[in-house]
Amino acid sequence: MARAPKKKQPARRKASEKFGKRRLEIRNARPKDVRGIAALVRRVYEDMPAYTHGEIRGQINNFPEGCFVALLDDEVVGYCATMQIAETLAFQDHDWDEITGNGFGSRHDPTGDWLYGYEMCVDPKVRGVRIGRRLYEERRALAEERDLTGIVFAGRMPNYRRNKRKVDGPDDYLEQVVAAKIHDPVLRFQLANGFEPARIMHGYLPEDKKSEANAVLMVWRNPYVERDQPVKKRLPRGVEAVRVATCQLQARAVADYAEFHRAVEYFVDVASDYESDFIVFPELFTLQLLSFEEKQLSPVEAIERLSEYTPRIKADISDMAMRYNINIVAGSHPTRMEDGDIHNVAYVCLRDGSVHEQEKIHPTPNERYWWNIRGGDSIDVIPTDVGPIGVLICYDSEFPELARRLADEGARIIFVPFCTDSRQGYLRVRYCAQARAIENQCFVVLSGNVGNLPNVGNVDIQYAQSCILTPCDFPFARDGVAAEASENVETLTISDINLADLSWARAEGTVRNLADRRFDLYRIEWDEAGEHPGKPRPRREPLGPSTVGGG
Repeated sequence: MARAPKKKQPARRKASEKFGKRRLEIRNARPKDVRGIAALVRRVYEDMPAYTHGEIRGQINNFPEGCFVALLDDEVVGYCATMQIAETLAFQDHDWDEITGNGFGSRHDPTGDWLYGYEMCVDPKVRGVRIGRRLYEERRALAEERDLTGIVFAGRMPNYRRNKRKVDGPDDYLEQVVAAKIHDPVLRFQLANGFEPARIMHGYLPEDKKSEANAVLMVWRNPYVERDQPVKKRLPRGVEAVRVATCQLQARAVADYAEFHRAVEYFVDVASDYESDFIVFPELFTLQLLSFEEKQLSPVEAIERLSEYTPRIKADISDMAMRYNINIVAGSHPTRMEDGDIHNVAYVCLRDGSVHEQEKIHPTPNERYWWNIRGGDSIDVIPTDVGPIGVLICYDSEFPELARRLADEGARIIFVPFCTDSRQGYLRVRYCAQARAIENQCFVVLSGNVGNLPNVGNVDIQYAQSCILTPCDFPFARDGVAAEASENVETLTISDINLADLSWARAEGTVRNLADRRFDLYRIEWDEAGEHPGKPRPRREPLGPSTVGGG
C-alpha cells in the first residue's frame, strides 16, 4: 500500500452561516430530527414511497457519524445518509433494499473501507444556497478522517424516461450526459462534485419510475489514500460499560398504595447504590394494588380498577428515576387508551425526566379472554443516555420479527418484562429471549414476578428466573448468560455488560447474523399505520381461556 502525502485537515466544522436573518447549520443528524427528515423526504420525493420513522431512526442509530442534516431556521431542509461497507459489497451487483438493509442502514460495517451513500435530498424551496454541496463536503471530510478509500453510491438519472427515445439505452444516456449533450440535473450535480461514473446499475430502485429503476454507480477516490488492494479495517475492542439490574419481584398483598410504592422504591434505591444504569421490573408488577380491594373483583373489573392508577404510576416512577439517577423500565401496567381499549403498557422512565411508552403488541389468549386487553400497533427503539434500547413485553419476545425491527433501528439492549405461572411458560420466554440475543447479536434482560396473589383473579401463582442474556461468542459469557437469579426468590440481579463487544461481534465475530442476512431473498415489511393515524386497523375478537402470561 502506498500512501500519498496527506495535508493537514482542518477540524471538522459545523457549518453555520448567515443569510439575512436566517441561520444555516450543517450537523450530524439526531433522533429528534426524525420527524423533520421524514417530512423533507415526502416533500422532495412526492412520486416515491416515503421513509418510515423507524427506518430513519435506524439510519441514524446504526451510524450517527454518517448521517447529516441541514437546518435553516431550525427546519430540516437537507439530509444525507451513509454507511461504511466493504469494497466487494459496494461494487458488486445490488439493489437499494439489499444494500441498505431494507432502508434501515443496518448493513453498516465499521471494518468496511468505503463510504456508501444511500440518501441525499434537499428541499426544493432552498436550492441555490449550495446545501447539497455542503452535505457532499461533510461526506468527503468523513471519508478523509477515517482514511477510507473513497465514496460510492448509485445516483438517480431522473431525466432518462423523458429522453428515452433519443438514446440507445441507459448506457448511451449516461455517455450523452457526460458529454453534455443531454442535461440530467442529478448526474450533472454529482459529476460537478468530483464523482466519476463506473457503470449502470439495472433494477436498483424499482420505485424510481423517472429513472426506470436504473442508477449510475458513482465513485470518488480519497486523494490522500492510495491502495492497490482492498483492506479490511480492524475494530478496536473498546469498552462501553453499562450496568443493568433486573428485579425479580415478590408478589405480595399490600395494605395500600404507599406500601407498594415503598417496595418498588427499595429496589430502585439498591440498584442506584450499585450505580446501575437501568433497573427493569416485571410485567404486570402493579397487580399487587388489587390485593387491598374490599372485595375480589372480576377480571374485567380488576383491570379497569388497575388502569385508574396509571397517572400516579407514571408520575411516581418518573420521580424515582430522576431522584435516584437511574433509568427505570417499569415492567408493564394495564392502561386505558384514548379509544377506550385497555392495553398492556411498559413505561420507560429515564433519569432525564422523560417518559416513554411501549405497548404489548401480542396479548396472550388469556389476556384477551379474561381482561379484554388489546394489542398495540407499533414498536420502536427508545433513545436513552447509553444509546437506543427496546422493550418486548413477555409474549412479544416469542415473535422474532419484533426483535429484528428493534435491532434494525439500532437497539443493543432489549428488556423483557414477563409474567408466567409455570416452568413451561417461563422456558418459552427464556429460550426465545436467548434466541433473540443470538440472532440479533444484542443483550436481552428478563424480569419476572414470583410468589402468589391468592385474592387476585387470574394471577394465582407465578414462576420466574430473571436473567441477563448475551450472544454466544468469545467476548461474552461462556453459556450466553451474564447473570441470573435463583428461581422463585425475590432478589436483584446486577451485571456489567459491554456494548462495544456487540459492535465487535457484529463486525468480526465468529458468526455475523445481522450482516449475513439474505437481503436479496427476504425482508420484513411493516404496516406503518401507527405513523398514519387515518389508516384503520381491524379489531380482533378475544379467544378462549388459556394459561396466564406470555409464556
